[in-house]
Amino acid sequence: MHKTFSHNVKIYYEDTDSGGVVYYANYLKYFERARTEALLTIGLSNLKIKDEFNSLIIVKSCKIEYKKSAYLEDNITIKSFISSFSKTSFVMDQSIYRDDLLIVDAKIHLVFVNTNGKPTKIPEIVLNSFEPYILKSK
Repeated sequence: MHKTFSHNVKIYYEDTDSGGVVYYANYLKYFERARTEALLTIGLSNLKIKDEFNSLIIVKSCKIEYKKSAYLEDNITIKSFISSFSKTSFVMDQSIYRDDLLIVDAKIHLVFVNTNGKPTKIPEIVLNSFEPYILKSK
């Protein structure tokens, strides 16, 4: 079993169209915020990774499935865990729920790159910190 990062977001007027429905691109912002908060819970941050390891975490690709909409003043929860990793990258599975209803599901492929944009090995301390959140094979 693995742990899951959870991050709560309230939907504001600025997040929606004139009908009160969340604009589809905003879900990417919610996923990014959840990943940033996940880093903070393990004692890291994007700035710390840049300063201490001369690295950045960038999105290589994402696959998103929109199942239902979120609406103005909804409270949503973004749940995240790592489903796979290699020496330089990992895939984070992220899902958005309204109450217990899954509304958006995504697989985000993230890569560690150096400050020149070249893939670089994920620092051991980062892997060790993420370890409880990595999906274990059965």
